[in-house]
Amino acid sequence: MRAVIACLWEAYNRFLEDDGWAIASHIALSTLTSMFPFLIFLTALAGFFGSKDLADQAVNLLLESWPRRVADPLGVEIHSVLTQANSGLLTVGAVLALWFSSSGIEALRVGLNRAYDTGETRPWWLLRLESIAYVLIGAVALLALTFLVVLAPVVWEVLADHVPQVAPLWQFIFVVRYGVTALVLTLALVIAHKWLPAGQRSFARILPGVALTLVLSLAFAVAFGTYLAQFARNYVSTYAGLASVMIALVFLYALASIFVFGGELNAAIARRLKQGEIR
Repeated sequence: MRAVIACLWEAYNRFLEDDGWAIASHIALSTLTSMFPFLIFLTALAGFFGSKDLADQAVNLLLESWPRRVADPLGVEIHSVLTQANSGLLTVGAVLALWFSSSGIEALRVGLNRAYDTGETRPWWLLRLESIAYVLIGAVALLALTFLVVLAPVVWEVLADHVPQVAPLWQFIFVVRYGVTALVLTLALVIAHKWLPAGQRSFARILPGVALTLVLSLAFAVAFGTYLAQFARNYVSTYAGLASVMIALVFLYALASIFVFGGELNAAIARRLKQGEIR
């Protein structure tokens, strides 16, 4: 227990020394500004596959784990942007949207490089191409996951017709959906910690930070949602028409801080293992 507390304390101190709050602010703003280009590209990609409605459903799936007070206003703005833009604009702007949406990946890379104390030696163009590849893979994976979620009720209905005993289990399907969401989030965190920053790290060395990020993020999402249910009007009175944007930005800022702290925790554990202070 003393070793755990020591690692957490060291991670917090290094978080402050590495300007963790400023880095988290950069990640939050980059994520928010990258979200709309990413979704524009997602819509163009879905249109290429012949189903633009799939993009709307992907947005709903993407925001499903967010607190409702955060997700609902943001979802309205996203839906407005995606439905008002014509197909030609989406097609022409997809390339630019792909480039701008990769900026969010670059912000995560900066935060992790600072947390792991690693200097970047790879050329900038290679890093940008890598970030674009992550955006492409993420968009295709999100559309595929959305298609499976949309297809799930049809498959379940067919299964229930042949095996009536499973029909009552449909009420527990939300547990499966949240389980899939948690699994996808875990996979994304593992990929980010493993391959985004410079240097090499084993899967065992990144798991503590990933686990802490998951637990703290879910706890904060619940707490923030509860807080907004009582005090959301404070944001409206302070920021007026920008309230929904500011709520989303505060939410992303907290999640980014947790994400960077997870990297600092992994680095603190690695240093203590190297020094032989923990085994």
